Amino acid sequence: MSYDAQGLLISTSTGDRASDAYRFVIDGYTHYKADLGARLATLLADDPGFAMAHVLTGYFAMMPLNASQLGTARQALAQAQRFAVHATHRERSHVAALAYWIEGDLDRALSVWEEILAVHPRDLLALRVHHNTAFWYGLPQRMLHQVTNVMPHWSDQLPGNSTVLACSAFANEECGQYDAAEKAGWAAIESEPGNLWATHALTHVMEMQGRRDEGIDFLNGLEPHWDAANNFKHHLWWHRAMFHLERREFDQVLDLYDQRFRNLASPLLQAVPDLYNDVLNATSMLSRLQLHGVAAGDRWEELADLGEARIGDTLATLTLPHWMMALAGAERWQAAERLLKEITDAVPMQRGERQSILQEAALPVSRAVLFHARRDYAASVDAMLPALPKMQRLGGSHAQRDVFEQVFIDAAMKSDQDDLLRHHLDRALATHPVAPVHRIGYTAAARRVGGSYIQ
Repeated sequence: MSYDAQGLLISTSTGDRASDAYRFVIDGYTHYKADLGARLATLLADDPGFAMAHVLTGYFAMMPLNASQLGTARQALAQAQRFAVHATHRERSHVAALAYWIEGDLDRALSVWEEILAVHPRDLLALRVHHNTAFWYGLPQRMLHQVTNVMPHWSDQLPGNSTVLACSAFANEECGQYDAAEKAGWAAIESEPGNLWATHALTHVMEMQGRRDEGIDFLNGLEPHWDAANNFKHHLWWHRAMFHLERREFDQVLDLYDQRFRNLASPLLQAVPDLYNDVLNATSMLSRLQLHGVAAGDRWEELADLGEARIGDTLATLTLPHWMMALAGAERWQAAERLLKEITDAVPMQRGERQSILQEAALPVSRAVLFHARRDYAASVDAMLPALPKMQRLGGSHAQRDVFEQVFIDAAMKSDQDDLLRHHLDRALATHPVAPVHRIGYTAAARRVGGSYIQ
């Protein structure tokens, strides 16, 4: 018998060599290591009949939210199903979760991971994949509920405990529980300074609380631990740029864009230039800068090239209005219209939650972005307004989705709709601990309507 790092039985047939390789893959996944693909290749070579090796191949193919990877995921699923006859019940449940995920039945996939964790609360893979999937589909309460359930079964004596703490930190932050988030995040960092997810969670807390100087120093201090990291370190650099943006240090923002999180010479970026999180980083930052009169130059062009190539891929709902930003930023109006048509056509092809997310959030927000770029500000407001209460369903974080709220505010100001501005500023006051007048995307609107908004 072989076991994973948390003592759970695994069905590898080649003993210690494959079980060590399996642990190495899980460690690479939870720590955002750039060599994750090589680690997985070693595991597959050590035990080609190990069902969980093929499950991991399928999971990792699904995580980029790129429809071109669905074929790889399906092939991995077929292999996992083939070898699952020798697998444990827990491992067969992972195979089932992968199948539901590929089919687009996200609720059932999440439910299977939850069922695994109810019996095996130390299944770190099930926890982390559940956390990731719930996050990208706008379900922070489900993230928090699951990690809270498993935490009593973990301790600092168990490998992977800092990952559980990091998940707790981020889930608490996204649910507005900043003290609990900070406590868990610092515990993870003190145990493991290179824990990027804990770093990320604490950065979000500092962003939400307006702790900009502290956030910059915090990220600078931990950056030496990121050398072996994958593209996720780009997102941490994006967060650093967000702090500089709030301080109106636009030259530093552009320097971080060109040299760090969108450095076109980076081997990581060259390997996967259209990775969803990198696209979100780049397009949203250029959009924020343009809202404040900072020209993007020709930076839109390479993003628009990638966006045109991805028209028709609606797997990542949050990415769709970001692709629209790229196409509109480069003034590729025909391509922008094609993107809208493809999203519209995709709606009846989906089912359940994915269908409603596309129809009620991704499509109207993408329309609003295009109207804004064409300076039809009243139409932009009209398109965005019904989607605002449903924005979280796009997935991602508060910080990532906020760019759309800033587009709405800018359109409302430019179309002289002050009543809507007041309503939206009230919403911002209720959902963000920093007053609108002290947030760069909200300052002008707060000063325009005055009153309690500038106090």
